[in-house]
Amino acid sequence: MAGSQITIIGGGLAGCEAAWQAAERGRPVTLYDMKPGKFSPAHSSEQLAELVCSNSFRSNNPYSAVGLLKEEMRLLDSLVMRAAENTKVPAGKALAVDRDEFADFITGKINAHPLITIIRKEITALPPVQDNCLLIIATGPLTSSPLAQSLKEITGPNLAFYDAIAPIVSAESLDLNIIYQASRYDEGPGDYLNCPFNREQYLNFIKALAAAEKVPLKDFEKKKYFEGCLPIEVMLERGDDTLRFGPMKPVGLPNPRTGKDPYAVVQLRKENLAGTYYNMVGFQTKLTWPAQREVFHLIPGMAKAEFARLGSIHRNTFVCGPRVLLPTLQCQNRPDLLLAGQLTGVEGYVESAAMGILAGINCSLLQDKKTVQIPPPETAFGALIHHLTATEAQKFQPSNINFGLFPPVGKKMPKKMRGQYRYNKAITALRQWQAMI
Repeated sequence: MAGSQITIIGGGLAGCEAAWQAAERGRPVTLYDMKPGKFSPAHSSEQLAELVCSNSFRSNNPYSAVGLLKEEMRLLDSLVMRAAENTKVPAGKALAVDRDEFADFITGKINAHPLITIIRKEITALPPVQDNCLLIIATGPLTSSPLAQSLKEITGPNLAFYDAIAPIVSAESLDLNIIYQASRYDEGPGDYLNCPFNREQYLNFIKALAAAEKVPLKDFEKKKYFEGCLPIEVMLERGDDTLRFGPMKPVGLPNPRTGKDPYAVVQLRKENLAGTYYNMVGFQTKLTWPAQREVFHLIPGMAKAEFARLGSIHRNTFVCGPRVLLPTLQCQNRPDLLLAGQLTGVEGYVESAAMGILAGINCSLLQDKKTVQIPPPETAFGALIHHLTATEAQKFQPSNINFGLFPPVGKKMPKKMRGQYRYNKAITALRQWQAMI
């Protein structure tokens, strides 16, 4: 690896963002990715920046926490945001993409950059410290066992939780005489397909779901899930109506055939620009594949559904940021090494890419022997860094961006105005910070 000033291991969202940011600042980068020689259990494409779970980047409302983070990323010339805008599919108020087109876009940009060299090779151990060289590990939640073991020597024990993936269904196999098109509370045809349940259908569905065979967990004894992405069968264990108040919430989705909200609903979101495949929104699951086919065929309009991908469960690896990381994303006991992406302890596509942006920027500043400027706390970037490095270590858990991570507003105002207030304050602060880097 000698000869490259910045080496990045991992070609996912965070690794590609880090490479892009450093290269755009004039720094040569070598980016290592183990595909196609080796694939993780959740990956199947040779492309960089493959999306393995949802195809959604969540809310595009700039006054929401994740919407604000995306606005900040756009200000910093995010490659991921550029790709998402160029490959988006209709998804109501959310930003969703055609996952194949998205990966193609980013792979093309990275391949074409004159300062980025891509090497398709698995790295199984951290390279030694080298003068004037910086290393970013952005191997994601599915970091291979040998590299995770090597990283453990620097960071201490790796932590983990379980995450789940939702199924994808073929559009032509759906019964559109039952399913209707609508977005929640929106007029017009809407961007989602909706599978409506009456009470009897819902009770039959949850009875079958509760009895269905699940994939057993083997890696560690305690069942530990990310609360923002619970398998549907785990949600059901919390009560019969949990799903109706979660991913199957029917409010604001009146069935045009009856004029009334159904008892429950399963929403389907476009998976690709052509609309030939749909993602089952919020239907992460660890049911066995035969059980998924049996149970999901009970969903109204999906009796003959054909699945392009069934749900699965995988282990997400992360480090205890407060014990490991500096606010620069450098490791406390090895400052030439930076972490990026979900490995740091953020959760979600947008948050992972954001940490890649910061890692790339920070590497460029460190190479120039400049003082790294930490994003202001009132920004979404700053809120995430504070969570990763200032949370009480014993209580640290991965988190999506949310306004609970931000400093208090500090003044009384109607709740509906707080998002706009935070947005204005954050964007002003980020622009000032941007001028210093």
